[in-house]
Amino acid sequence: MKKVILLMLMISSYTTYSQLFVGSNSYMYVGNQFVYVNGGINLQEDMTLPIDNGRLFLRREGQLLQGTTSSSTNSGSGKLSVYQEGTSNNFGYNYWCSPIGNTIAGAGNESFGISFLNQPVSVTESNQAVILPSNVSNGIANPLSIASYWIYKFTPIINGALVYADWIPVGSANSIKAGEGFTMKGTMGSDNYNPGGVELSVNNPYNVSPFVPSAQRYDFRGKPNDGNIAIDVADGKLTLTGNPYSSAINLNMFLLENSGYSIATDGSISGPILANSVINGEAFFWEHIKPATTHVLLGYVGGYGTYVANNVNAFSPGTYNNATWNTYNIDGSLNTTGGGAGTERYKRMFTPIGQGFFVEGFGTTGNQALMKNKYRVFVKEGVSNNSQFERNSSSDNQVGNWGEIPNVAGVDYTQFSKELLPQIKVHTIINNAYTKEVTVAFNPNSTDGYDLAMEATSNEDLSSDVYLSINGQMKPFVISTLPFEMDKRIPFSIKSGSAMTTFKIAIGDIINFNELENVYIYDSLTDVYHDVKNNFFEISLPQGIYENRFEITFLSQSLSNTNSNIKKSVTVYQNNLSQNLTILNPDLLELKEINLFDLTGKRILERNKPNIEAEYRFSTSGLSKAVYIVKIKTDKGEYSQKIIVSNEN
Repeated sequence: MKKVILLMLMISSYTTYSQLFVGSNSYMYVGNQFVYVNGGINLQEDMTLPIDNGRLFLRREGQLLQGTTSSSTNSGSGKLSVYQEGTSNNFGYNYWCSPIGNTIAGAGNESFGISFLNQPVSVTESNQAVILPSNVSNGIANPLSIASYWIYKFTPIINGALVYADWIPVGSANSIKAGEGFTMKGTMGSDNYNPGGVELSVNNPYNVSPFVPSAQRYDFRGKPNDGNIAIDVADGKLTLTGNPYSSAINLNMFLLENSGYSIATDGSISGPILANSVINGEAFFWEHIKPATTHVLLGYVGGYGTYVANNVNAFSPGTYNNATWNTYNIDGSLNTTGGGAGTERYKRMFTPIGQGFFVEGFGTTGNQALMKNKYRVFVKEGVSNNSQFERNSSSDNQVGNWGEIPNVAGVDYTQFSKELLPQIKVHTIINNAYTKEVTVAFNPNSTDGYDLAMEATSNEDLSSDVYLSINGQMKPFVISTLPFEMDKRIPFSIKSGSAMTTFKIAIGDIINFNELENVYIYDSLTDVYHDVKNNFFEISLPQGIYENRFEITFLSQSLSNTNSNIKKSVTVYQNNLSQNLTILNPDLLELKEINLFDLTGKRILERNKPNIEAEYRFSTSGLSKAVYIVKIKTDKGEYSQKIIVSNEN
């Protein structure tokens, strides 16, 4: 067993210990690198000394990896100190999961509270944050003052659904267990102090307006979390959790293993074994779509982005679907009636220190998911590293394999691709107010049905919406993963929440799919294929849910030649001089239905099982000038044809 007594240790390259002891009147500094401890950490503090002692400082993205395979053995009243930045908007939420807990001397993880947050003043020193009374709403950057009013958690033991009333107020109490997530709003004002000279940026450079958000730095100080951490989950219910460690984690591994999958050393995935599935493999991240300007709930502009680990192996990026965002005007400026911009793609595979997210329980009641040290990796936060807490720049797809990524599981990441699955992003502008994204990903290991941890449900309640439908599933989906076939037809559902809602549909992005030449939205009512790769498809629909009308296709042709066969036997035409619709049936086919629709889908005429006749005539004198769709059903199939009613003599 290797023990190290430190007066001061500057780590410029990574260091490994079987166990780590930092005595009083000593501290350890890890800058821009990581330290790996195979066992427990003992941090000793002497409260009689006037300086920080018994400390482990992680600075400049320094991280701590631990190899404990069961419960934490970390002990001592000394503290780990690690920075993380959140929004500086005092109206805006971040979802957090603390990497530290209370500094009780005994071994094990302890609960967290916001009293353990600090304002950095030097590389090693911080001032404890001011905890504002529960009747104060606005946090302050300098001196760092946190509004305890907005500290909440969300667990399935009490809660049943994601509704506002189900959030559990925590306030200033130290009652947030290791692995529990919590909400915290940011600050107003600025803190231009740089605690690390050339090593670090300033704590909060500016916040001149609610529309110019920056980042507020927090110093988490306490006992470092370690080992297996149990997270309460329950079937169909949500839990706010997150990364509870002082290093990044591979979110794929957590989602897959807790969904009942097994991960081999070569990264291949097998399963799932449903008896071992305790979550559905989805992670939901809160996004502020537009900088908040009010504490009033109705004024919030945000939503949930969704991540699934649906690649062909556990060590390549999964798929992220953005929350709903604003549209753009023709000159490139934002349409201010909607939410904020959201065209960049978050990188979520390597979840950074402190990041909170929701998971949903699956197939269990009162069970627990496990966060494990084996998921820990040394990945610095940033778009290029597939690790983001707050979005700060565009996130283009990457090519090639990973470089070296130190990790607890012993994975050689250089053998694995960092490329995203082939996928298409379908963007729908709804009433020119906001844009909804859905993602179709293609994975040869998936099926056309529901695959645990490969599909993602929608967690946004929009009055007018679009979503993907999966056979046998009642939920709306924003990510659907399936094997690719050129003649695939993917159900695309539309919900209109008003008397008339306009939908403009187009492909927002095609990722790693250069051979895909065309993408269409097929309207089964009009029997028309609309090119959405190169153009918008725009349609206005009355209130209702359209789940069986539209499909995403890659070929602009019908499933079979049934329509053409019927067309040879049945003739449909509009006689505007006599103001009637005429259907000729010289072969005396048995017609099961004759229907006439307008382009919104409203049924204008319906005849069920009409008598067999050689000719049918229906008056159109009362119809407005417009395009209509005639649909005829026979025992041989269906036939649709457009007609134009003008009623002009």
